[in-house]
Amino acid sequence: MPIYEYKCKKCHRTYELFQGINDPEAGSCIYCQGTARKLISLSSFHLKGTGWYVTDYGGKKCNSSGEGKKEDSPCGAGACEGGSCES
Repeated sequence: MPIYEYKCKKCHRTYELFQGINDPEAGSCIYCQGTARKLISLSSFHLKGTGWYVTDYGGKKCNSSGEGKKEDSPCGAGACEGGSCES
């Protein structure tokens, strides 16, 4: 179940609530019953291991020296524009 952060407009406290995705948004503060609004928080979700863009393709940099061909590049995408890709 997702954790959502709320901030009260009256007492200015920030708190977290466990809510289902289909649950209605909490409209009142759990401390003072004032109006609360949902905050946009950073996610702690991180892709680890192989098989993801970040680990397999995201770290490759293009070399502008003109060595190699697009077809010979490890990425095979031809995004190096005539240079060769480096891991």
